Amino acid sequence: MKLLVMLRGVAILAAAVFSAVLPFKAAWAAGSSQDNLDISASIAANCTINAGTVAFGAYDPIVANATTDLPGTGTVSVTCTAGATSLTIELGLGLNATGSTRRMLAGAGEYLTYELYQNVGHTTLWGTTTDARSVATGTGSAQPYTVYGLIPQGQNTAVVGSYTDTVVATINF
Repeated sequence: MKLLVMLRGVAILAAAVFSAVLPFKAAWAAGSSQDNLDISASIAANCTINAGTVAFGAYDPIVANATTDLPGTGTVSVTCTAGATSLTIELGLGLNATGSTRRMLAGAGEYLTYELYQNVGHTTLWGTTTDARSVATGTGSAQPYTVYGLIPQGQNTAVVGSYTDTVVATINF
């Protein structure tokens, strides 16, 4: 009888072990396989441009600006993808240009000439193609560039009025 109880205990123990191991054995027996999932992306050069205003203020062709040019400044801000290179900013001639002379318009056919420069000394013109301004490598943040304007002295035939022009600012990348 002791032997029967002992065999019965071994059978119960064997059944318990088999039941506990069976789920693991099934998982091992299912098999597996692996492969790599490649992930990729690319970033192309991209830029935006924000042109402000060049405000000259009051031009007095009779007294203050009879013999003195009137300077003005503005800002062109560009934001380019970090690492973007070969960037240039072009400033067009404006809506009222005649030939290569920039002009602001007041009323019907009344003009005041002006020019835009890349430097405070007014020695480097800012225009298109060969007069375009080279820009530092893109950083991903806005980079401001000062536009130095100048209304030449002695335009004493200019009539009373508000003079305006619109210049297209372009970033090439």
